[in-house]
Amino acid sequence: MAKLIMTVDDSASIRQMVGFTLQEAGYEVVEAEDGQKALDELDGKPVKMIITDLNMPVMDGIELIQRVREHPDYRTIPIVMLTTESQAEMKQRGKEAGATGWIVKPFKPEQLTSVIRKVLG
Repeated sequence: MAKLIMTVDDSASIRQMVGFTLQEAGYEVVEAEDGQKALDELDGKPVKMIITDLNMPVMDGIELIQRVREHPDYRTIPIVMLTTESQAEMKQRGKEAGATGWIVKPFKPEQLTSVIRKVLG
């Protein structure tokens, strides 16, 4: 059975591109357009990894990471930020919140799948 990965981004085109890349690499994908919808969508699903944007309405990526890390069933899920933000300060905030990795947009599909394989084994 394919591993389930959640993608969280307020851009439908980014969700579509990431989803296509992941499906081509053999993963199942569930999508959410903001952090709150991601938390709602997580409920009981066997998600193995979360790939999230930073800047989103309702709940941003940092708060999403913090909330996931508070949840006993999901606190160990790897979470990779996929964002246009590249400043060291923002990366540090992500790391402090519990981000596993950071990829700057635009990304190459091989780069994304390489990071996922490293993180998921």
